[in-house]
Amino acid sequence: MDYKVFYSEVADWINQSNQKAIKHGLTSNDFWEWVMTSAGELCDRYGNNELVKKQMVMLIEWLEDVYKSQSSSHK
Repeated sequence: MDYKVFYSEVADWINQSNQKAIKHGLTSNDFWEWVMTSAGELCDRYGNNELVKKQMVMLIEWLEDVYKSQSSSHK
């Protein structure tokens, strides 16, 4: 696996995630559908390599934490 290429794609995914959050909102179904679909596609592209899967799970958990912190600050 070419780690430079993979982590370049991870950086692109994070940037796209930020753009989708701005466009759709962190609470929208469109945003979370994009997150799950695109993360799955990235994992598939790398043959569901264990490192890739764990990286994407970590990023999704990070987004969930951001969502939770924003939700709790608006109460």
